[in-house]
Amino acid sequence: MTRDTELRSIVEVHIAPLGYEFDRIKEPVLEYNADILYLLRDPQQERLDYHTALETTLTEHGVSVNFRKIDLGDMYDVLGEITTIADSYADDIVRINVSSGPKLAAIGAALACMATDASGYYVHPESRSHPVEETPRTKGMRVAEQLPSYPLETPTEDQVQILNYIDDTDDSTYTPKKSDLITFAEEAGLDFITRSEPANDKAKFALLNNRVITPLVDNGYVQVESVGRSKQVSLTDTGHNALRAFRHKL
Repeated sequence: MTRDTELRSIVEVHIAPLGYEFDRIKEPVLEYNADILYLLRDPQQERLDYHTALETTLTEHGVSVNFRKIDLGDMYDVLGEITTIADSYADDIVRINVSSGPKLAAIGAALACMATDASGYYVHPESRSHPVEETPRTKGMRVAEQLPSYPLETPTEDQVQILNYIDDTDDSTYTPKKSDLITFAEEAGLDFITRSEPANDKAKFALLNNRVITPLVDNGYVQVESVGRSKQVSLTDTGHNALRAFRHKL
Protein backbone atom coordinates (compact mmCIF):
# COMPACT_ATOMS: atom_id res chain seq x y z
CA MET A 1 0.00 0.00 0.00
CA THR A 2 1.42 3.38 -0.98
CA ARG A 3 1.46 6.43 1.21
CA ASP A 4 -1.04 8.14 -1.13
CA THR A 5 -3.45 5.22 -0.65
CA GLU A 6 -3.02 5.38 3.12
CA LEU A 7 -3.80 9.11 3.17
CA ARG A 8 -6.78 8.91 0.82
CA SER A 9 -10.06 9.51 2.62
CA ILE A 10 -13.16 7.44 1.89
CA VAL A 11 -16.05 9.45 0.46
CA GLU A 12 -19.75 8.71 0.76
CA VAL A 13 -21.56 8.82 -2.58
CA HIS A 14 -25.34 8.72 -3.00
CA ILE A 15 -27.23 8.16 -6.26
CA ALA A 16 -30.92 9.02 -6.65
CA PRO A 17 -33.34 9.22 -9.59
CA LEU A 18 -34.90 12.69 -9.52
CA GLY A 19 -38.67 12.34 -9.58
CA TYR A 20 -41.17 14.37 -7.59
CA GLU A 21 -39.42 14.18 -4.25
CA PHE A 22 -37.56 16.54 -1.91
CA ASP A 23 -37.27 15.15 1.63
CA ARG A 24 -36.99 11.61 0.32
CA ILE A 25 -33.72 12.61 -1.31
CA LYS A 26 -32.49 15.30 1.08
CA GLU A 27 -32.97 13.55 4.43
CA PRO A 28 -30.92 10.37 3.85
CA VAL A 29 -28.15 12.38 2.16
CA LEU A 30 -27.85 14.54 5.27
CA GLU A 31 -28.36 11.66 7.71
CA TYR A 32 -25.49 9.70 6.20
CA ASN A 33 -23.32 12.83 5.83
CA ALA A 34 -22.88 12.16 2.12
CA ASP A 35 -20.08 13.98 0.32
CA ILE A 36 -21.41 13.58 -3.21
CA LEU A 37 -24.89 13.17 -4.68
CA TYR A 38 -25.67 12.11 -8.23
CA LEU A 39 -29.19 13.03 -9.33
CA LEU A 40 -30.45 11.15 -12.38
CA ARG A 41 -32.68 13.59 -14.23
CA ASP A 42 -34.94 12.81 -17.17
CA PRO A 43 -34.40 15.46 -19.88
CA GLN A 44 -38.14 15.34 -20.66
CA GLN A 45 -39.03 16.28 -17.10
CA GLU A 46 -39.66 19.91 -16.24
CA ARG A 47 -37.34 21.27 -13.57
CA LEU A 48 -39.56 22.31 -10.68
CA ASP A 49 -38.95 24.92 -8.00
CA TYR A 50 -38.32 22.32 -5.31
CA HIS A 51 -35.73 20.62 -7.52
CA THR A 52 -33.75 23.86 -7.49
CA ALA A 53 -34.34 24.19 -3.75
CA LEU A 54 -33.04 20.65 -3.23
CA GLU A 55 -29.79 21.40 -5.05
CA THR A 56 -29.36 24.69 -3.18
CA THR A 57 -30.07 23.18 0.24
CA LEU A 58 -27.68 20.27 -0.17
CA THR A 59 -24.95 22.46 -1.65
CA GLU A 60 -25.22 24.74 1.38
CA HIS A 61 -24.64 21.68 3.57
CA GLY A 62 -21.41 20.93 1.72
CA VAL A 63 -22.72 18.21 -0.59
CA SER A 64 -21.39 18.15 -4.15
CA VAL A 65 -24.51 17.77 -6.32
CA ASN A 66 -24.09 16.37 -9.83
CA PHE A 67 -26.77 15.82 -12.49
CA ARG A 68 -26.82 13.06 -15.09
CA LYS A 69 -29.41 13.20 -17.88
CA ILE A 70 -31.01 9.82 -18.46
CA ASP A 71 -34.31 8.25 -19.53
CA LEU A 72 -35.89 7.33 -16.19
CA GLY A 73 -38.51 5.29 -18.04
CA ASP A 74 -35.84 2.89 -19.29
CA MET A 75 -34.60 0.63 -16.49
CA TYR A 76 -31.57 -0.46 -18.54
CA ASP A 77 -30.48 3.17 -18.94
CA VAL A 78 -30.84 3.62 -15.19
CA LEU A 79 -29.03 0.36 -14.46
CA GLY A 80 -26.18 1.22 -16.81
CA GLU A 81 -25.74 4.75 -15.49
CA ILE A 82 -25.75 3.69 -11.85
CA THR A 83 -23.34 0.78 -12.36
CA THR A 84 -21.00 3.13 -14.24
CA ILE A 85 -21.05 5.69 -11.42
CA ALA A 86 -20.65 3.00 -8.75
CA ASP A 87 -17.72 1.46 -10.62
CA SER A 88 -15.91 4.82 -10.62
CA TYR A 89 -16.15 4.88 -6.80
CA ALA A 90 -15.15 1.26 -6.22
CA ASP A 91 -13.00 2.19 -3.19
CA ASP A 92 -15.65 4.38 -1.57
CA ILE A 93 -19.08 4.00 0.02
CA VAL A 94 -21.90 4.09 -2.52
CA ARG A 95 -25.58 4.13 -1.54
CA ILE A 96 -28.51 4.07 -3.95
CA ASN A 97 -31.95 5.57 -3.29
CA VAL A 98 -34.55 3.24 -4.83
CA SER A 99 -37.56 5.27 -3.70
CA SER A 100 -37.09 8.71 -5.27
CA GLY A 101 -38.04 8.11 -8.91
CA PRO A 102 -40.62 6.37 -11.11
CA LYS A 103 -41.18 2.60 -10.92
CA LEU A 104 -38.91 1.53 -13.78
CA ALA A 105 -36.14 3.70 -12.38
CA ALA A 106 -36.64 2.00 -9.01
CA ILE A 107 -36.26 -1.42 -10.65
CA GLY A 108 -33.10 -0.33 -12.44
CA ALA A 109 -31.71 1.11 -9.19
CA ALA A 110 -32.48 -2.09 -7.27
CA LEU A 111 -30.78 -4.21 -9.95
CA ALA A 112 -27.75 -1.92 -9.80
CA CYS A 113 -27.45 -2.68 -6.08
CA MET A 114 -27.33 -6.39 -6.91
CA ALA A 115 -24.79 -5.93 -9.71
CA THR A 116 -22.34 -3.82 -7.68
CA ASP A 117 -21.02 -3.43 -4.15
CA ALA A 118 -23.34 -0.47 -3.61
CA SER A 119 -26.04 -0.69 -0.95
CA GLY A 120 -29.61 0.42 -1.53
CA TYR A 121 -32.18 2.04 0.72
CA TYR A 122 -35.91 2.76 0.57
CA VAL A 123 -37.16 5.93 2.27
CA HIS A 124 -40.47 5.66 4.13
CA PRO A 125 -42.04 9.15 4.18
CA GLU A 126 -44.00 10.71 7.02
CA SER A 127 -46.85 11.79 4.73
CA ARG A 128 -47.92 12.09 1.10
CA SER A 129 -49.25 15.15 -0.74
CA HIS A 130 -50.37 16.34 -4.19
CA PRO A 131 -50.17 17.92 -6.76
CA VAL A 132 -46.52 17.16 -7.53
CA GLU A 133 -46.08 20.24 -9.74
CA GLU A 134 -46.44 22.44 -6.67
CA THR A 135 -45.18 20.29 -3.82
CA PRO A 136 -43.14 17.07 -3.58
CA ARG A 137 -45.04 13.79 -3.69
CA THR A 138 -44.10 13.01 -0.08
CA LYS A 139 -42.94 14.86 3.01
CA GLY A 140 -40.51 14.01 5.77
CA MET A 141 -38.69 10.75 6.44
CA ARG A 142 -39.63 8.13 9.01
CA VAL A 143 -36.74 5.83 8.18
CA ALA A 144 -34.36 4.97 5.35
CA GLU A 145 -34.70 1.20 5.29
CA GLN A 146 -31.62 -0.69 4.08
CA LEU A 147 -32.31 -3.22 1.35
CA PRO A 148 -31.03 -6.79 1.78
CA SER A 149 -28.10 -7.75 -0.42
CA TYR A 150 -28.83 -10.26 -3.19
CA PRO A 151 -25.80 -10.51 -5.49
CA LEU A 152 -26.65 -10.59 -9.20
CA GLU A 153 -24.48 -12.63 -11.55
CA THR A 154 -23.20 -10.24 -14.18
CA PRO A 155 -21.24 -10.87 -17.39
CA THR A 156 -17.46 -10.95 -17.05
CA GLU A 157 -15.24 -8.30 -18.62
CA ASP A 158 -14.31 -10.75 -21.39
CA GLN A 159 -17.98 -11.46 -22.08
CA VAL A 160 -18.83 -7.75 -22.24
CA GLN A 161 -15.90 -7.21 -24.61
CA ILE A 162 -17.28 -9.94 -26.88
CA LEU A 163 -20.80 -8.50 -26.70
CA ASN A 164 -19.42 -5.10 -27.68
CA TYR A 165 -17.40 -6.59 -30.57
CA ILE A 166 -20.47 -8.40 -31.92
CA ASP A 167 -22.52 -5.21 -31.61
CA ASP A 168 -19.87 -3.21 -33.51
CA THR A 169 -19.38 -5.85 -36.21
CA ASP A 170 -22.84 -7.27 -36.86
CA ASP A 171 -24.75 -5.41 -39.58
CA SER A 172 -26.96 -6.11 -42.58
CA THR A 173 -24.03 -7.37 -44.65
CA TYR A 174 -21.98 -9.39 -42.17
CA THR A 175 -22.48 -11.36 -38.95
CA PRO A 176 -19.33 -12.34 -37.03
CA LYS A 177 -18.33 -16.00 -36.79
CA LYS A 178 -16.75 -17.75 -33.84
CA SER A 179 -13.40 -17.59 -35.64
CA ASP A 180 -13.76 -13.79 -35.77
CA LEU A 181 -14.35 -13.72 -32.02
CA ILE A 182 -11.16 -15.71 -31.41
CA THR A 183 -9.15 -13.35 -33.64
CA PHE A 184 -10.56 -10.37 -31.75
CA ALA A 185 -9.88 -12.00 -28.37
CA GLU A 186 -6.23 -12.60 -29.31
CA GLU A 187 -5.74 -9.06 -30.65
CA ALA A 188 -7.45 -7.52 -27.61
CA GLY A 189 -5.59 -9.78 -25.18
CA LEU A 190 -8.72 -11.08 -23.44
CA ASP A 191 -8.04 -13.07 -20.29
CA PHE A 192 -9.69 -16.32 -21.35
CA ILE A 193 -7.11 -16.61 -24.15
CA THR A 194 -3.97 -15.05 -22.68
CA ARG A 195 -4.09 -16.81 -19.31
CA SER A 196 -4.73 -20.28 -20.72
CA GLU A 197 -2.27 -20.16 -23.63
CA PRO A 198 -4.16 -22.70 -25.79
CA ALA A 199 -1.92 -24.94 -27.86
CA ASN A 200 -4.04 -25.05 -31.02
CA ASP A 201 -7.22 -23.81 -32.70
CA LYS A 202 -9.30 -26.63 -31.21
CA ALA A 203 -8.29 -25.54 -27.70
CA LYS A 204 -9.09 -21.90 -28.57
CA PHE A 205 -12.61 -22.81 -29.71
CA ALA A 206 -13.13 -24.87 -26.55
CA LEU A 207 -12.12 -21.91 -24.37
CA LEU A 208 -14.37 -19.54 -26.33
CA ASN A 209 -17.34 -21.87 -25.95
CA ASN A 210 -16.81 -22.66 -22.25
CA ARG A 211 -15.83 -19.21 -20.98
CA VAL A 212 -17.86 -16.94 -23.25
CA ILE A 213 -20.39 -18.35 -25.71
CA THR A 214 -22.15 -20.93 -23.53
CA PRO A 215 -22.71 -18.52 -20.58
CA LEU A 216 -23.96 -15.82 -22.95
CA VAL A 217 -26.33 -18.23 -24.69
CA ASP A 218 -27.58 -19.57 -21.34
CA ASN A 219 -28.37 -16.02 -20.23
CA GLY A 220 -30.12 -15.25 -23.50
CA TYR A 221 -27.59 -12.60 -24.55
CA VAL A 222 -26.48 -14.14 -27.86
CA GLN A 223 -27.72 -16.64 -30.39
CA VAL A 224 -25.59 -18.97 -32.50
CA GLU A 225 -26.65 -19.99 -35.99
CA SER A 226 -25.03 -22.58 -38.24
CA VAL A 227 -24.35 -21.24 -41.72
CA GLY A 228 -22.55 -23.86 -43.78
CA ARG A 229 -19.58 -24.97 -41.70
CA SER A 230 -19.44 -21.69 -39.77
CA LYS A 231 -21.13 -20.62 -36.53
CA GLN A 232 -22.44 -17.07 -36.69
CA VAL A 233 -23.03 -15.21 -33.43
CA SER A 234 -25.44 -12.30 -32.97
CA LEU A 235 -26.90 -10.35 -30.06
CA THR A 236 -30.46 -10.83 -28.87
CA ASP A 237 -32.54 -7.92 -27.59
CA THR A 238 -31.58 -9.02 -24.08
CA GLY A 239 -27.93 -8.98 -25.13
CA HIS A 240 -28.23 -5.40 -26.40
CA ASN A 241 -29.76 -4.40 -23.06
CA ALA A 242 -27.05 -6.25 -21.13
CA LEU A 243 -24.40 -4.36 -23.09
CA ARG A 244 -26.06 -1.07 -22.19
CA ALA A 245 -26.23 -2.07 -18.54
CA PHE A 246 -22.64 -3.28 -18.18
CA ARG A 247 -20.75 -1.24 -20.78
CA HIS A 248 -18.66 0.26 -17.95
CA LYS A 249 -16.76 -3.04 -17.82
CA LEU A 250 -15.19 -2.17 -21.15
